[in-house]
Amino acid sequence: MFSSLIDAARNSPFKAPVARCEESSDNKSLVPTRNIQAAAANPGEACEFGSLHYFALCGVGGILSCGTTHTFVVPLDLVKCRLQVNSAKYKNLFNGFRVTVAEEGARGLAKGWAPTAYGYSAQGLFKFGLYEVFKVYYADILGEENAYLWRTGLYLAASASAEFFADIALAPFEAAKVKIQTSEGFASTMREAMPRMYADEGITAFYKGLVPLWMRQIPYTMMKFACFEKTVEVLYKYVVPKPRADCSKGEQLIVTFAAGYIAGVFCAIVSHPADVVVSKLNQAKGSSAIDVAKKLGFGGMWNGLGPRIVMIGTLTALQWFIYDGVKVALQIPRPPPMEMPASLKAKLGVE
Repeated sequence: MFSSLIDAARNSPFKAPVARCEESSDNKSLVPTRNIQAAAANPGEACEFGSLHYFALCGVGGILSCGTTHTFVVPLDLVKCRLQVNSAKYKNLFNGFRVTVAEEGARGLAKGWAPTAYGYSAQGLFKFGLYEVFKVYYADILGEENAYLWRTGLYLAASASAEFFADIALAPFEAAKVKIQTSEGFASTMREAMPRMYADEGITAFYKGLVPLWMRQIPYTMMKFACFEKTVEVLYKYVVPKPRADCSKGEQLIVTFAAGYIAGVFCAIVSHPADVVVSKLNQAKGSSAIDVAKKLGFGGMWNGLGPRIVMIGTLTALQWFIYDGVKVALQIPRPPPMEMPASLKAKLGVE
């Protein structure tokens, strides 16, 4: 399986093209029908695109980007969750901060930091690592021309597949985080909360929110990756005044941050109703997702949207910035946006 995946990566339309080799009677250095090198990493790169080393390093980038950013915004996330589950007590974002600090002190704003750090680090490993795996795998199934023509669908399918597994890793920690943040007097630490949750409801306590978590995170991640990839493509084509190859790494990271923030705003809107259901479900013992949704009503499922747009927009921009920054620091291959294959240009008469 892994060897076929690596072969697929070597032929992948996502791989950055290299200079054409001089004509020679010996064509063994080229992948058939493609003008790209078949094996070794390019100079200045730590690994070959699509190798197991490449996917592992992308997973490390995911851990750092998701784990650090979600932990950084724990105070905002805590108030957002409380707005969702108790809008009568927490009137708005600023009131939520004021009430929390008044009742629990400044330390109260850090409640849930441990399950957030562990959970979203695990999620980031699978989200970014497997996204790169599935993107290469699905592109190989489609073929070079179709992968370009249907690239948005490819981004959506690869990100959805990755998030499916990422949420299984996240679910127990997310359940503990929400319980700590929204159930007064239940527990103040992860070490205290998880044993109590298991004693009360068994393993169900950690996975009863998995389906609504999928409902929240899969649309979010599909939007996060597809919108980001397309926005980067548009920015370099219409906004940035010079080709990507002529931009410095710092300038490329600025484009990454801008595209990430734009994607994050859409992510927040698409995934918000399911986020509210997850918060209420993990607070309410013995409830189902359908019960919670009925009780909230359509309007109730949009509680806390404003703070979440601010949080998710900033979060998504920082995640992409850190992920791309890790790629730069670790010298991981960073292919440019996909370009139309030469064979397709010839068919369409495009120069």
